[in-house]
Amino acid sequence: MTVNHGSYPDDYIRDILRNSRTIAMIGASPNTARPSYFVFKYLLERGYDVIPVNPGQAGKPLLSRRFVATIADIDKPIDMVDVFRASDRIAPIVDEMLALRSRPMVMWLQLGVRNDSAAARAEAAGIKVVMDRCPKIEYGRLSSEIAWMGINSRTLSAKRPPPPVGLQRLSLDRQSLKGGTTAAADNAVMKRD
Repeated sequence: MTVNHGSYPDDYIRDILRNSRTIAMIGASPNTARPSYFVFKYLLERGYDVIPVNPGQAGKPLLSRRFVATIADIDKPIDMVDVFRASDRIAPIVDEMLALRSRPMVMWLQLGVRNDSAAARAEAAGIKVVMDRCPKIEYGRLSSEIAWMGINSRTLSAKRPPPPVGLQRLSLDRQSLKGGTTAAADNAVMKRD
C-alpha cells in the first residue's frame, strides 16, 4: 500500500491504533509538563503497554514502568515505536528498528517530525509509517473523545459507543466523515487532502 504522508486515511490510523498493543516511546520524559509525558500517560490509561525509552533516564520509574536506554533493551516484541525526536535524528532510529530480531509493525513520528528518506527505508522493510501526527490526538479524534472538549472530530454517530475494552474509554469503531459544519473545518481538510 502506498501511503500519502500528507493525508492519512482514518482506516489506516485506526488499524494501527487497534493492532498496536506494545509501544516503545523514544524520548519519553518524566517531566510532567512535557508532551511526551502526557502522551505516555494517556496511552497507558487506554490499555496500551507503553515502554519509556530515554538513555538519560534508564532504570528510573515513569508511572508504573521503568525507562530503558534503547529499543534493543526491550525484552518483548514491539508493535509501535513512537518517536519524540527531531527529524534529523530519525535515520539512526530506523537503523535500530531494522536491527531488531522482531521488527515493529509501525514507526510513528510525533507532531512536527518528518523524515521522508528514513520513512521510505522503514516502509521498504515492511514497517508502516505515520509522520507529523500524535497517537493521543488521533485516538481521541477517532473515538470521539476529543469532541468532549468541543473540537469537531469529524466522527459522528447517534449510536451509543460499544463498551470499552480493558482500560480503553471509547471505541475506535466510530464512523469518520469528510467535511464539517464550519468553513474552518472544511479548509483544514482541503489543505491536508
